[in-house]
This record gives sequence, structure tokens and C-alpha cells, in this order.
Amino acid sequence: MANRGIGEVLTGAAVLVVAAGFLVFAVAHSGRTTATGYKLNAIFDHIDGLNPGADVRIAGVKVGNVLGMRVDPKTFLAHVTLSLNDEIHLPKDTSAEIASESLLGGKFLNLTPGGDDKDLVPGGTITITQSSVSLEQLLGKFIFSAASLTDKAKATGTSGDDTKPQPPDVPGPPAVPK
Repeated sequence: MANRGIGEVLTGAAVLVVAAGFLVFAVAHSGRTTATGYKLNAIFDHIDGLNPGADVRIAGVKVGNVLGMRVDPKTFLAHVTLSLNDEIHLPKDTSAEIASESLLGGKFLNLTPGGDDKDLVPGGTITITQSSVSLEQLLGKFIFSAASLTDKAKATGTSGDDTKPQPPDVPGPPAVPK
């Protein structure tokens, strides 16, 4: 009985070691990096779907991470703090936009460098920004506009796709038998 207990303990310990190894491997190869480099800020109207840890990309290449976000209590604008690799030096007229990885995927911050001779200093703010586009809002507007067109068509007695009045049906010449 004692041999069976020791065997079970050793088997359990081996399973735990293997599980810990998988966990270390998964974290090491997750693609997320710790915040290194210098910090910049960006101000947006809204940042729907952007999360801390999201990628910061230039030309599709990851160059940093989103560190955090907050709402300014006076302006009610979203302030995003990001970290960029030390070798990336952005011009002052760089623009930032929140983009989608795919139709249903997560969001990332896309930077487009400008042509200014002066660079943004660490702790500086990107002033040219484009907020996130909400798929739900776009779909809602489309449905509302389609319903509005249908209601107008019912009120006027048209099918909704008639763009100009049609002439009344006028019978043509009678068919001549052969």
C-alpha cells in the first residue's frame, strides 16, 4: 500500500512539472512583450475595442504596446499611453488610428509617420488621431436608413426603388395573325 502511495505522488508531481512547462512555453511564445522603450500619448474621441497590451504597429509591423487608457474628467476624451521600441523615432506630425485586425478580431493602434523634421519626445502626445469605427453603429445606421426608405415607399405608394415616374400602361397595336 505504501508503494502505491509513493507512485501516485511521483506521478502527480510529474504531471505538475509537465503542466508548468507548458505554461512557461505558452507565456514565452505568446507574442506579448513587456513594456520597453519610451512612452507616448494619444488622445481619441472613443477607443471602442482597444485594450491594454494591444499591439502598436507601423506598416503592419509591431513596434510597441498599448500600456493603458483613461478618460479625462474635464474633456471626456480617451487618453491612451503607449510604449514604442527605442529604435523608432516618430516625426511630430505622426497620426494614430485604431484599426481592426479582422471583421471580428481585436483592435490595434496603427501609426502613420509624417514628414516633419522634428521628432516626438518621450512623453509627447500624438495630436492627429482617428477614433475607432464601431461596426455595431454602422450596422444600426444602415438598418435605420433601410427602414426609413421602406416607410417612405409605403407612404408614397412606390416600391422604394423607383427613381423616376413610369408612364402609364398604354396598349400597343393589336397583334396581327399570320
